[in-house]
Amino acid sequence: MSESDTAVLAEVGTFLGSLAAEDLAVRSRQGLAHDAAGWAVRKRELTGRSSARWAGSITKATHDQWALARRGQAAHLGWLRTQIAVVEARLARPLGAKADKRAGLVRGYASRREWHAKSRRLQTLKDRLAEVEAHWAAGRVHVVRGGKRLANARHHLEAAGLSEQAWKERWLAERMFLAADGETGKRFGNETIRVTDTGHLSIKLPAPLAHLANAPHGRYLLEATVRFQHRGEEWRDRITANRAVAYRVHHDTVRGRWYVTASWQRAAAPVLPLEVALARGVVGVDMNDDHLAAWRLDVHGNPVGEPRRYFYDLTGTAAHRDAQIRHALTRLLHHTQRSGAAAIAIENLDFTDGTSREKHGRNKRFRRLLSLFPTAKLRVRLVSMAAEHGIMIVAVDPAYTSRWGAQHWQQPLTTPTRTMSRHDAASIAVGRRALGHSIRRRTTPPHDDQSDRSGHRTVQARPEARRREGTRPHLPGSRTGCAPPGRGAKAGDQRAQHRSGHTAEHGPWQQESLPLSL
Repeated sequence: MSESDTAVLAEVGTFLGSLAAEDLAVRSRQGLAHDAAGWAVRKRELTGRSSARWAGSITKATHDQWALARRGQAAHLGWLRTQIAVVEARLARPLGAKADKRAGLVRGYASRREWHAKSRRLQTLKDRLAEVEAHWAAGRVHVVRGGKRLANARHHLEAAGLSEQAWKERWLAERMFLAADGETGKRFGNETIRVTDTGHLSIKLPAPLAHLANAPHGRYLLEATVRFQHRGEEWRDRITANRAVAYRVHHDTVRGRWYVTASWQRAAAPVLPLEVALARGVVGVDMNDDHLAAWRLDVHGNPVGEPRRYFYDLTGTAAHRDAQIRHALTRLLHHTQRSGAAAIAIENLDFTDGTSREKHGRNKRFRRLLSLFPTAKLRVRLVSMAAEHGIMIVAVDPAYTSRWGAQHWQQPLTTPTRTMSRHDAASIAVGRRALGHSIRRRTTPPHDDQSDRSGHRTVQARPEARRREGTRPHLPGSRTGCAPPGRGAKAGDQRAQHRSGHTAEHGPWQQESLPLSL
């Protein structure tokens, strides 16, 4: 980047950022009274101060920001109400009372001191809930352009490791606005921020800054060129066909570099029937805080090949964590393609409520472990990346997969050359549940000299096979050892013998693909 390019981009971004801040303030004051007519008025006012295209980009970004803040406000309301209900239920229980899941009773607090502290916390939560409910009813949201964390860092520069000048540079860079949506049919897919197939970037300048133009039609052409390392060929195919591409230009003050991000909307991925997706088997995946454990299973639920583990490190910056997850998922998808499977089975985990203080009490170590699971990022990343490779994602019930997997698969698959872990066994349990099989292994029947000669064989039966889980036939005689009348009614009910409750394994539940919106 030359000095002239840097100065022009900074001036344009700062000017458009001030317009975006004013528009966001106007939209926030309108609250729930906003409509299409109000949107048109805001866009008309911005058009006179910049251009029609920049006004459209700014108002759309403002609308998306307000909607995002509104969704976050709704989530915060739900969290507050849940916390208040849990604290009230525990305060109503005697001190030291144990939980009773069957009766729906939670445990009481351990001591009088903890009970008193939680009663004070309850009042704080109720006050906060009343305030948020008032803001929700009025349509009032709180948004900080540039980020709340960076704004708070201004008061703690030493703790943040920043000088006042460095903080100011980052603050101004974060508040810049250099983003424009694409439009199909226009040259190279975007008229406001245009990147040609040769990598030359030009920007349509707003009216007050038209004197900075060095190209026809009020445009500024940068001396530096742009190159996309990731999906560059796909980007080039789109702009060659004049299909819409959105761009965002941002400044990294730490590295002293300018970056251009290109994005476009892809067609909705087709959702195949479950039978078609699982026709070639499945790769079961067990998610953990530091790695993914995967194992390929055939259509009969038998593990094939060797287990795979894909490690990632979730320490450091957000960009580093995102790259680690993307790299692990890329290796998982490549393994799935090489193995011949067309689907990946994952657990439908959700720890949003599991990390709260009220659910696990003072067990900070367990709460910290749950908070390390990147469930949301893994699901969103895996769904989007699997769509690029034509691989389906099947989300299954996570109940008891680790426990039953270790119980039925860890020891039998351990060999002198293979060390099985609970996570490897859990991946088999996840895959078998996606295929519709029970998690437990079918044991070999007794010898012929024993009374039970009609037990289930080790051959895997399809879920639709008749009498695959049926009881053994009752043969009269002294050798049968039959139970007295009224007993042994569920002697052959394997579901009752091997697990408590049947809904997690044999209930009439329908396995569905993971929604793309998660």
